[in-house]
Amino acid sequence: MATNKPLVTHMYTADPRVHVFEGKLYIYPSHDIDTGISENNDGDHFDMRDFHVFSMEEIGGEIKDHGVALDIKDIPWARRQLWSNDAAYKDGKYYLYFPVKDKNDIFRLGVGISDYPYGPFKPEPEPMKNSFSIDPCVFKDDDGEHYMYWGGLWGGQLQQWSTGKYDATVPPEPGEGRAIGPRVARLRKDMLNFEEESRELVILGPDGNPLLAPEHDKRFFEASWMHKHNGKYYFSYSTGNTCQIVYATGDTPYGPFTYQGVVLTPVLGWATHHAIVEFKGKWYLFYHDSELSGGKTHLRNIKVSNLIYRQDGSIVTIDGRH
Repeated sequence: MATNKPLVTHMYTADPRVHVFEGKLYIYPSHDIDTGISENNDGDHFDMRDFHVFSMEEIGGEIKDHGVALDIKDIPWARRQLWSNDAAYKDGKYYLYFPVKDKNDIFRLGVGISDYPYGPFKPEPEPMKNSFSIDPCVFKDDDGEHYMYWGGLWGGQLQQWSTGKYDATVPPEPGEGRAIGPRVARLRKDMLNFEEESRELVILGPDGNPLLAPEHDKRFFEASWMHKHNGKYYFSYSTGNTCQIVYATGDTPYGPFTYQGVVLTPVLGWATHHAIVEFKGKWYLFYHDSELSGGKTHLRNIKVSNLIYRQDGSIVTIDGRH
């Protein structure tokens, strides 16, 4: 079953991250609002200010809005732009990870804690140590270890950390040479900070060489997501300005990963953002487009579609306009 209708219609939602908690699907989207800010490549028109959490007991069934899970005004160090979040569970606690710009207008990653998957989440008083950029994704491996994948180019500021220190003069992305990769780090047992220094995740092309910056139809842009299928690690992500969700596979959480193909072709709007999850024996792709707003790139709505694997483990491409 696939649905091409927005899952939520009473507000604008985007960037869905989805997990199975307590036998239900819990959806952690960002909350689009009409800011009146002109569109630009730094994403200033995406000025989100809170998160709602939604749940579903069945695909195609009723979706429940659990209300505000976290508001930017309750994050002491935050200034603006509460972008795409993700959630995790460990030892009776739920953790919400989020990017937001600090008082210096630099993106950092924060974490909030709750006794419930829908919150409310109480944010830690400081950002995660040595965190930067956007789009955190938390993946729990079979051995119980949790890994965070993150990063985004252009307005996501990942390129400005190439030397290990923030440099506002760096261009949005290199015009030649190797593409910039996302970051990965194992989380500490308390889930509040990194256990190790972050490392760049390498994505190889079919020729076995790292993807190049000009390969905009394949290179990483934002929206990291990790899942596992038949013992293989699948790293999927958005190509940004070429508006595809693509994927690469590897044998360890750290990679390297080899580019495999397209998960989702361009949707109505601009770049989409996604989650891939197994629920009751079937696989699904959650994503967003701009149907509700008639194509406005900053006023989006979340959707879901079946995701199908071939026998060899490859993913059947989904038509984003179907």
